[in-house]
Amino acid sequence: MQRLASSRRLLQAALAPGRAHSSLSAAAVAAAPENGVAAPKMPPFDYTPPPYDGPRLEEIARKRAEFLSPSLFHFYDRPLNIVDGKLQYLFDEDGRRYLDAFGGIATVCCGHCHPDVIEAIVNQAKKIQHSTVLYLNHAIADFAEALASKMPGDLKVVFFTNSGTEANELALMIARLYTGSHDIISLRNGYHGNAAATMGATAQCNWKFNIVQTGVHHALNPDPYRGAFGSDGEKYAKDIQETIDYGTTGRVAGFISEAIQGVGGIVELAPGYLPAAYKMVREAGGLCIADEVQAGVARTGTHFWGFEGQGVIPDIVTMAKGIGNGMPIGAVVTTPEIAQVLTRRSYFNTFGGNPVSTAAGHAVLKVLEKEKLQENAFVVGSYLKEQLNILKEKHDIIGDVRGRGLLLGVELVTDHQKKTPAKAEIAQVMNHMKDMGVLVGKGGFFGNVFRVTPPLCFTKEDSDFLIEVMDIALSKL
Repeated sequence: MQRLASSRRLLQAALAPGRAHSSLSAAAVAAAPENGVAAPKMPPFDYTPPPYDGPRLEEIARKRAEFLSPSLFHFYDRPLNIVDGKLQYLFDEDGRRYLDAFGGIATVCCGHCHPDVIEAIVNQAKKIQHSTVLYLNHAIADFAEALASKMPGDLKVVFFTNSGTEANELALMIARLYTGSHDIISLRNGYHGNAAATMGATAQCNWKFNIVQTGVHHALNPDPYRGAFGSDGEKYAKDIQETIDYGTTGRVAGFISEAIQGVGGIVELAPGYLPAAYKMVREAGGLCIADEVQAGVARTGTHFWGFEGQGVIPDIVTMAKGIGNGMPIGAVVTTPEIAQVLTRRSYFNTFGGNPVSTAAGHAVLKVLEKEKLQENAFVVGSYLKEQLNILKEKHDIIGDVRGRGLLLGVELVTDHQKKTPAKAEIAQVMNHMKDMGVLVGKGGFFGNVFRVTPPLCFTKEDSDFLIEVMDIALSKL
């Protein structure tokens, strides 16, 4: 019954009347007043997608409801059929342009269909699409070397996977093998994946199924906005020691955390937290794992990796999303000594290190350097955060603006003192913003935080447009 209800809701949303009608031109739709208020003018962009003659939204929705998992969900009252993309913009079936401030969930870092990345993919696919790591191929070795050059300390051995979940699963297994201990400590509100071990490390009931999840302890989250100790990282870290003392044998396998929690609502860990936490974990024999799936690869602007913002060097780093700009690739990077544990048995990943994916990843690193996208993430992200804070002064529903670079969060609350999540309101604002041409994500345990994670080629003009649209949308509440 639940599956049928989910399918019906999807079809109803797809078939419901929307503001963007196929009978209108893209320009007319973009300029159409939104509930009587003229939409702001989107920054000019020198690209027009080819006419789309594929299946329409309604047909795709029917197929999705019938043939795809009923667990899939979508944003917006009327879902979007995205058919084209170029850098920081997306285009729907009618050719209407949208400013992408979500980046495929912090995944598209260089920009949609970046020509250099596409060229690398096509050239490699023409040579060999897949072989196996049992044979030599320069694509995987070249990317591993380039990736290692971005890491601090002795972090230089790379294991390739296909996703962030796979990378975190492997990292947790390595920590347990290396230390001989089983207990893992992670943070409440963290998200690390949806497989067995990673679901255990994830600490939000929204993402956890009723399966066996053993050997994981969830410590107090150092959340400067909602946490008990504000921005005092060292006070939060005391819970790590108490967890070790009262929840384990006194020895642990490891500690895993994001420097800025993505799915959890762009929560930047309180200053000073990671140095104190790492010290306690290492004294208990554990390894420190940095989950950089969302915060890594230049997104924070100040540093290439999120953990660097706290002045620590992990023992293991995991990554995905941005390193492939949308290609399915993840990685685990560790030291030569720790990497040796996987020689105790045969470890193999059929598609990890696929030539096409690694060629794309290598191209991503080159583009980040060539176009100075880390610097852009810092400059534009700082400007955008400043403008969001100005918006916060105008709209009482904005409780907090946080994050770094182009990894930003805007939390909506109906009561500043109680910090009551504005769950219904955020959905309304997202729909209004979409109708005016801006796409943002949402997250947080209560689903009341805007996730602003655009491609790193985002500009100040794009930021101004986003702010203007968000301002109008918030004013409609």
